[in-house]
Amino acid sequence: MTTDLEQLADRFVDEYAAAVPTVATYIGVRGHDHRWPDHSPAGHAAVADLLRRTAAAVEAVQPVDHREEVARAAMVERLSAELARYESGWAGSDLNSIECPLQKFRETFDGMAVDTVEDWTTIAARLEALPAAVDAYLTGLDAAADAGKVSAARQVRLAAAVARRWAGTPHVPGFFTTFVAAAPAELADRLRPAADGAHDAFLHFADHVERSLLPRAPEADGVGRDRYALESRFFTGADLDLEETYAWGWAELARVVAEKAAVAETIAPGQGVAGAMAVLDADPARQVRGRDALQRWLQDTADRAVAALDGVHFDIPAPVRRIEGRLTPTSGAGVYYSGPTEDFSRPGRMWWSLPDGVDDMTTWRETTTVFHEGVPGHHLQIGTTVHNAATLNRWQRLLDDCSAHAEGWALYSERLMGELGFLDDAGDRLGMLDAQELRAARVVLDIGVHLDLPIPPGHGVDADRWSYDVALQFLRDHVSMEDRMLVDELHRYLGWPGQAPVYKVGERVFLAGREAARARHGDAFDLKAWHRAVLDLGPLGLGPLAEELDRL
Repeated sequence: MTTDLEQLADRFVDEYAAAVPTVATYIGVRGHDHRWPDHSPAGHAAVADLLRRTAAAVEAVQPVDHREEVARAAMVERLSAELARYESGWAGSDLNSIECPLQKFRETFDGMAVDTVEDWTTIAARLEALPAAVDAYLTGLDAAADAGKVSAARQVRLAAAVARRWAGTPHVPGFFTTFVAAAPAELADRLRPAADGAHDAFLHFADHVERSLLPRAPEADGVGRDRYALESRFFTGADLDLEETYAWGWAELARVVAEKAAVAETIAPGQGVAGAMAVLDADPARQVRGRDALQRWLQDTADRAVAALDGVHFDIPAPVRRIEGRLTPTSGAGVYYSGPTEDFSRPGRMWWSLPDGVDDMTTWRETTTVFHEGVPGHHLQIGTTVHNAATLNRWQRLLDDCSAHAEGWALYSERLMGELGFLDDAGDRLGMLDAQELRAARVVLDIGVHLDLPIPPGHGVDADRWSYDVALQFLRDHVSMEDRMLVDELHRYLGWPGQAPVYKVGERVFLAGREAARARHGDAFDLKAWHRAVLDLGPLGLGPLAEELDRL
């Protein structure tokens, strides 16, 4: 017999999926794949009302056991954090270069089935509905701007550029034109006009935001303490001491830099980190050439990790042992993970996005990222959550999402794989440390820029305050990426305040919880059992997570 909380959770999943159909597609709730969310003010108000009503109902429920106490705390925290964004007005202003409704209008098609005529019929309906959904989004952005909530001018320009790139030109077909080219011939007469309509909608979107929002958009990239605290709370599930986290980020960055230099010395003595990276990049054994070869390497690396870890360091449920490595159809999407559907008919997938014109990759940088996105990272954590129907309610399994929990676990997983011996190769270990340095630099830059904090002396930064140019040079000093990718990274942090620090901040909580458990249990501490208990909790904001880790 289901409990009151389980019934509430189950109903909320269906109601939220109906209100936000892109989420329905992502989590595999059927019946909404032909529709889009309503990003108009009325649509935002409806979602906020759903969150408000559900949070109040959850708070009124009496949990039947500790498992439900954890679930109740998770629901109250997550729903309240999302509701706060709507009530502040900032949810209606979401527009940036990396993660907002604009991206969902394209990326959602990556998760849609394309195997049958029926699948493509659903896609046609969604494409045909896209222009109206874009118009509703623009209405919402204009209303938010009228209320003084508008993204920085840089983000408006970047979003317009993204829309135009995805729309394409007469000489370079855009995403929609290319996408429908693979459809069954019998639907071509419907899909081609729908793709043309989507193309026109994206061009209209770009023109409109430049005309309507740019005159009202602030030139300053930093969002200030009040907005940053709101966003940080949403992404972390905790009220961070931002100054303490900023100072800790500088110390963590220095630690990683020193360790990275030591590993580089074993690869190319006397040549520094840059010299070691040049040696690794020139190693033919570490090169993958061509998109097909890259996809095969991703799949093989992920599969080998599953086989090596299962039954030894983790007990991986059978459906979770399947993972797919895929390349995104467009550039600029970064690397990300999409979870399995509730019935695992669509498996968890790792997605890699290559820059335009780039088809080759060096593996020493990417091995640790496969562990981050796959097993024991996102795929193991999210797949286990979806699988745990006997102990987690439906909301926990499908909708419960805290960025700091997910990214913190994934970054912890990279370090764990080093501890377990899977990164003993000096090149792969340098790749892991390179990723750690990026994540530590994110903590410092994101908090520093948005709160306009002073840059402490002694850290190699030739400035005492943050600016766009100082931030970009800081990334150049600490991140081994091509410059165009570094610029994209910086734009991500500027337009998505509060998200970038969650990797290291979340990892910090998992590491602290593990070491505290090790100290409590002494020789009886069982790392495999601890990991199982942590994963079985389901996703939690960092505040509730820290409390539960103290009990393990």
